[in-house]
Amino acid sequence: MKNFRIEAIILAIGLLLLGVFIEKGFSKFAEKDRSVTVKGLAEIEVPANKVTWPLVYKSLGNDLGRLYDDIKRSNQTITGFLKEKGLTEQEISVNAPEIIDLAAERYGNNQNPANRYNVTTVITVTSDKVDLIRGLISEQGELLKRGIAITSGEYQYKVQYEYTDLNKVKPQMIEEATKNAREAAEKFAKDSGSNLGKIRQANQGQFSITDRDPNTPYIKKIRVVTTIDYSLEN
Repeated sequence: MKNFRIEAIILAIGLLLLGVFIEKGFSKFAEKDRSVTVKGLAEIEVPANKVTWPLVYKSLGNDLGRLYDDIKRSNQTITGFLKEKGLTEQEISVNAPEIIDLAAERYGNNQNPANRYNVTTVITVTSDKVDLIRGLISEQGELLKRGIAITSGEYQYKVQYEYTDLNKVKPQMIEEATKNAREAAEKFAKDSGSNLGKIRQANQGQFSITDRDPNTPYIKKIRVVTTIDYSLEN
């Protein structure tokens, strides 16, 4: 009988200790899964460092030979103007003219147009001299004095500004976004009565480059959002 009591006491103590260990194990397991996921934003504004400027003009006529000569002279006039203003030949590209024969248009209403041929010519400037080009765009009316009317307003011939040095600003932006994410996580941990632990998982996110606004396309906004998962500790 005495041995039975001793065995029962030992069994009871063992079960008690087992319960304590199980409780602590569940507690640690629960703490292990406690985490907070936060996002960190970084934004900067930079000036565009590349510009593509299409200069478009149209020619009308009935004699293709004469139109060719006129277009050739106009191209020389425009390229001469651009070089006078500081651009190099490598920055100027003369595209082949696009010719529409109005008399051959199957669905046209006018079978006897006053001018049979409608020719569109595009000279494209591609340069890193963004400020110079912006000045020239405002001065292109000077070509009117030389007998050339530049067409504007067509969507496919818009001036395009780009920023091509993203790799130069990536490190500092990722650092700032990560710092902002950590500040948010620390605030959450403090409010919940926890301590912020290590990073469990991080996602850098995509960089985006957009115009600052419709009126200043030559100023670019670069944006990145990082997503970071931190562990929480008691």
